[in-house]
Amino acid sequence: MVIIMDPKSSTMTVDAHLAKFPPFEKPIIGGNFEVDENILKGLPILGTQVISAHTYGNSLWGRTAKLICRTPDGKSVTYFHKAIEHENASQMIQSDFETIKAIHSVSPSFAPEPYFWGPYASIPTCYFLLAEFRNVGQQPPEPIRFTARLAEMHKSSASPTGKFGFHMRTMTGPIPQHNDGWSDSWEEIFTNILGHLLDLDTEKNPSWPEFEVIKHLMKTIVIPRLLRPLQSDGRNIKPCLVHGDLWDGNAATDLDTGEPFVFDGVAFYAHNEFETGNWRAPRHRLSSSVYVRQYQRNFPVSEPEDDWDARNLLYSLTYNTNAAILFPAMKQRDAINTKEMLSIFEGMKDLCTRFCKDELLAGLGEKLPIKGRIGGESLDEDEDYGVEEVEEDE
Repeated sequence: MVIIMDPKSSTMTVDAHLAKFPPFEKPIIGGNFEVDENILKGLPILGTQVISAHTYGNSLWGRTAKLICRTPDGKSVTYFHKAIEHENASQMIQSDFETIKAIHSVSPSFAPEPYFWGPYASIPTCYFLLAEFRNVGQQPPEPIRFTARLAEMHKSSASPTGKFGFHMRTMTGPIPQHNDGWSDSWEEIFTNILGHLLDLDTEKNPSWPEFEVIKHLMKTIVIPRLLRPLQSDGRNIKPCLVHGDLWDGNAATDLDTGEPFVFDGVAFYAHNEFETGNWRAPRHRLSSSVYVRQYQRNFPVSEPEDDWDARNLLYSLTYNTNAAILFPAMKQRDAINTKEMLSIFEGMKDLCTRFCKDELLAGLGEKLPIKGRIGGESLDEDEDYGVEEVEEDE
């Protein structure tokens, strides 16, 4: 069982969702790693020598390494290296660099300090970054301190323009996110992001008429219905810096400091609730309602509060659509909901059923049965979400 202690109460929680997962594999130091001459030029202290270089952990899109170095004054310092060889490698590495740079500038303990990015001298199509080395421990971090630090970053961040967006398109793997540019309207930025992903998904995967009907209703009715109220009738939301791809593998506890930190992000300035959209997917440890509840203790739900579950489902679609494009074998876009997977099609149909059922039935010619609410959990304190509360022994 996974036991979580709440310092604000005399209870411990036994989390059934987290207990289903085996421990996350820790990065392993591997064989020797060849250091390109441009890596040496990118080291932040001139005259630093590399004492040893070894592969470190795994990366889906590239190679990672741990560099142990000696500075000219004899001090030992360790750096993290990541390199990608791909047609979009330059954008992917720059996105990673700009993301951790933005997060580190707001919360230095919450992301490694980045130092340099650029191409290899020996392989010009291979791009790399150098950053502060963090010793990866528990993944994901325990929820109380982790969600507090995450909410602190969201609250402390300030968009340089006061608007939503970012100064470049950040990348989910090789997929550019249409989150660049600046807008006062969160609805506009989010529509660009999800709309682009749904169109790209249609290019990559076979479509069918019902999917196109629902996609149109999402763009024209559902998104305005859910996001426009956040910034109308006297309500407003702050553009918050978000990591943009928080899942179990992109967050860890620093073994040296005990502090949580994040990496491999897709940063931009967004509605803070966008961050927890990825936690809806039951394939993640972060899907435990303990993480969402703890986060909401630090950053309360936006008004209209009754729309929270629907907004969370809407935000989850961006993460799941990225996954469907990158990993078509998952069949996530057209699968029915299971305990392990939330279907993109069923998720969109759920939202259309809630907010434009008449238009949905008309568009589908009433050919398909319209189910009730699909997937996701409300977080009312009165309901049980697989977390058993147990009194602490005196």
